[in-house]
Amino acid sequence: MAPIDEAKLQKLLALVEAEFRRASSKNEAFHSCHEGYSILAEEVDELWDEVKKKRKFRSTRMMKSECKQIAAMALRFMHDLL
Repeated sequence: MAPIDEAKLQKLLALVEAEFRRASSKNEAFHSCHEGYSILAEEVDELWDEVKKKRKFRSTRMMKSECKQIAAMALRFMHDLL
């Protein structure tokens, strides 16, 4: 098992939190579980579109951005379920 870089983890969590707060300030709470799922599915599809590209056309920056959005929307979904 690979060791976790704690400093990197804290930076990633801060990026996800900032995205969670940004998106939450612009949008209402999810109106249903179906809406939460569809938002997550859309973000995963956007990541998948980038992953499927040939390596020379793939953007690491875009993949990281989509991962951050997926994590933030998963948190938002959990938040709105409580």
